[in-house]
Amino acid sequence: MGLSIHYTLQSAAGTAEQARKLVEKLRKRALDLPFAEVGEVVELTGDACNFETYDGNHPLRWLAVQARQYRERHGTYYPVKPNHAVAFTTYPGEGCEIANLGLATYPDTIEVRDATGCSRRLSTGLTGWCWTSFCKTQYASRHGMEHFLRCHLCVIRMLDHAKELGVLANVKDEGGFWDGRDAKALVLKVGEWNEGMARLVGELEKTFGGTFIAPITEHPEFKARQRKPRSS
Repeated sequence: MGLSIHYTLQSAAGTAEQARKLVEKLRKRALDLPFAEVGEVVELTGDACNFETYDGNHPLRWLAVQARQYRERHGTYYPVKPNHAVAFTTYPGEGCEIANLGLATYPDTIEVRDATGCSRRLSTGLTGWCWTSFCKTQYASRHGMEHFLRCHLCVIRMLDHAKELGVLANVKDEGGFWDGRDAKALVLKVGEWNEGMARLVGELEKTFGGTFIAPITEHPEFKARQRKPRSS
């Protein structure tokens, strides 16, 4: 939970080689941006696409988690594991989540069990090479607003390049920068999110007692934001 950038990539690439070339172009752009780290392009197939293959500290575990898609049926969401994924990881900076970018193919249908326990085939509706993911940037603000802006805008610039390549399908920036391109408004927005999270933690501690462990508690202004009067 926290201010994030959600994004979907989509390509009409006909082969894995074509998809890889597009992903490599994205990675080349990432190397020109001030990311703290940029990983190599990897290809996952078979069991390697299953995040449970990796232990909790494996560098590919989160990438494999985010490579999954979900499809809903009667209020239940079912995971769809990719058949083939071509992707790389980026680390914008301290306090920020990893941003995974890539393209993947998925099965046309998956087998699921309904509420009665019967096995059924569910259409995934996933065609071509695509990727849906998100990057939580909010807690980069624990290290100052300049650092937060650098992290958030690194991801935005990557998505700008994905758009130039013709592979960007959708972006939802909870900070509002993608649509508004207003850095001042983004700073105000993340401040609102930080204040809201600080209040939530305070309310939970008051209701249930004890101390709650949450990323916002490491923010240098955590206590001050808890005490800040609500905006009218």
